[in-house]
Amino acid sequence: MKKPRIYTMSFASVYPLYIQKAEKKDRAKAEVDEIIFWLTGYDEASLQQVLGQEIDFETFFAQAPAMNPNASLITGVICGYRVEEIEDKVMQQVRYLDKLIDELAKGKTMEKILRK
Repeated sequence: MKKPRIYTMSFASVYPLYIQKAEKKDRAKAEVDEIIFWLTGYDEASLQQVLGQEIDFETFFAQAPAMNPNASLITGVICGYRVEEIEDKVMQQVRYLDKLIDELAKGKTMEKILRK
């Protein structure tokens, strides 16, 4: 079975789009980074390394230092799918990140976004 296109897309090519989406709604790059750090366990140095290596989404999530155990608290619809019902683990992780960035752009507080 063919992998979804998002798996082979470079994380570095999509990262600026996340930032752009947030900044259009008067949110900051630092908030996007905080979401990524919270979800994946990456830190500033390791994220910069990932961006420099142009790794794909599948590898980005496979090499994530520590997926947040509270990621399962992320619920809702993104791209027509309920994130909590997605069976493919990598696709679910991609959609978790999409959902969190959407919540940021919609003006939710970081406390709510990070499920505190």
